[in-house]
Amino acid sequence: MPRRAVAEVNLAAIERNAARLRRGLPGGTGLCAVVKADGYGHGAAPVAAAARAGGAEMLAVATAEEAGELKVAGDEARVLVMGALTHEELPVAIDARAELVAWDERFVARVARLAGRGVAPVRVHVKLDSGMGRLGTRDEGEALAVAEAVADAPELELAGAMTHFATADGDLEFVRHQLNAFVPFADAVRRLNPAAVVHAANSAAALRVPESHFDLVRCGIAVYGADPMNEDPDAHGLEPALSLVSYVAAVKPVAPGESAGYGRRFVASSPTWLATLPIGYGDGVPRQLTNNCDVLIGGVRYPLVGTVSMDNVTVDVGPEPRVEVGQRAVLIGTDGDERQTAEDVARRLGTINYEVLCGISRRVPRVYHRDGSAA
Repeated sequence: MPRRAVAEVNLAAIERNAARLRRGLPGGTGLCAVVKADGYGHGAAPVAAAARAGGAEMLAVATAEEAGELKVAGDEARVLVMGALTHEELPVAIDARAELVAWDERFVARVARLAGRGVAPVRVHVKLDSGMGRLGTRDEGEALAVAEAVADAPELELAGAMTHFATADGDLEFVRHQLNAFVPFADAVRRLNPAAVVHAANSAAALRVPESHFDLVRCGIAVYGADPMNEDPDAHGLEPALSLVSYVAAVKPVAPGESAGYGRRFVASSPTWLATLPIGYGDGVPRQLTNNCDVLIGGVRYPLVGTVSMDNVTVDVGPEPRVEVGQRAVLIGTDGDERQTAEDVARRLGTINYEVLCGISRRVPRVYHRDGSAA
């Protein structure tokens, strides 16, 4: 019998997505593949290797632990930790030889004290909050003082100037407002260190805002073949890399008035058959998809009916079923001429593809292949 639930990840698609993104950049602009949150649910280490094969020259994560995991996996690429770091996390990031982000002089002093035990300066990128309103300082003078503190510390290297866009997937006018705030700061950092790398663009900006490319773009969701605008990957030449698959564990007839699932949220109005799939919200199929999703079986689209439970869902396969126990069932991916993307599922949920992909739980094994062949 097949596995109860599996996330199939096509590493060749990730490699091609990275190559497609790299081709869209001007000469001299590098690609940083963002592999935080376990590679957006795809598996950080295999994704990192595939993205690097496609032309990514750098990786980015959110936490010190994620940087350490990449090093343990044997990846020797430069890794940028983009998130805030506690006193306990900072040594982990430094021991992983990660590059860090700073926006506070006290943090710079702590990094310099810890970096003194190393054999090479710790590379530090200084962040200006140009409009996202999260990490970083909004004060250009303060950010420049942080950059000067980094440049003055012999244990550190002023590696870059960065910001992050709030609306690159929508309001481009605000993106340009952010650019106007960021460019003078980036120019000042370059005067402190002409080799400093300037970077701002996420996936959406990499695809939509050429003037934001600078020296490096940081692409996450697009590397995985998902549309950063949450619409259609095909529109940007991207290939979805992940399929979420289960199988038909049981098929049974249902008479009018009979129900399926907790709360009897599906009651048959006419004779039909139900297929049960052993996958549920414990695997990352949200309960909000109750009576609100499709499943692809044998190249046919069927409605998911009844309440999504922790370990099972039911599917209405019609009065004359053409499905069999053991048959493959696709919740995200392609089956025959039918396709259901992470964007399709996200729209059902009123959310974004990022959350759908990251929400696939750890109890779902990731199986890697390259265009159908074992990786």
